[in-house]
Amino acid sequence: MTPTLAFVASDRPEAQQARAALTARYGGVPEAEADVIVALGGDGQMLETLHANLRRRTPVFGMNRGSVGFLMNDFGEHDLPERIASAERTVIHPLQMDAWTESGEVHTGLAINEVSLLRQTRQTAKLRITIDDRVRLEELSCDGCMVATPAGSTAYNLSAHGPIIPLNARILALTPISAFRPRRWRGALLSHEARVAFEVLEPDKRPVSATADNFEVRRVARVEVRERRDVALTMLFDAGRSYEERVMAEQFSQ
Repeated sequence: MTPTLAFVASDRPEAQQARAALTARYGGVPEAEADVIVALGGDGQMLETLHANLRRRTPVFGMNRGSVGFLMNDFGEHDLPERIASAERTVIHPLQMDAWTESGEVHTGLAINEVSLLRQTRQTAKLRITIDDRVRLEELSCDGCMVATPAGSTAYNLSAHGPIIPLNARILALTPISAFRPRRWRGALLSHEARVAFEVLEPDKRPVSATADNFEVRRVARVEVRERRDVALTMLFDAGRSYEERVMAEQFSQ
């Protein structure tokens, strides 16, 4: 049975052109009625599409019509239903961020890639890090710090010199961003069940923002992060080009 498809695209001209061509060729239905959503653009479009379908949890098959396409398949107009039918499924689980502002407000967001804390001014951030109710780092002076999922380990986390994590490892990466003190601390690997809490020290002098993917909260005082294992999102990759294979190849890239 041929799956019903919905096509979504970024604002890039090449993505919009691809959407028009594919819709003309295969038809298309609204996202709420689709068996599979085809996302056209870069990795940002993939994340946006997954976030938009958190409740429906419709599988997403991405094709690269953007600048960065680690989460995307190669673009091609031919044999799309066949490619989707034989695609390998990758299930990912997002992080939940609960962020308390200095005024006491609580904001909650989900992150497919990472939850990151960043300094808002020229002053370095000072953070206290607690894992499962035990203080592990009394004071980290830094530009910021993040908790990354395996799916996000090849994104901002990798740029901050964090580790690449296979999806089936059930591990989260705790990665500092430009750590100043302790200078030699390079982060930690945590169980996917770990509950991470960041306390912002000297928030008036050293304000910090917290971001769950593209959802930002300014002037936070405390941030708690945990995995939402009850939320399962599915990405589809061409046969032989699974996410796990891409992660392995990335570790040996020159």
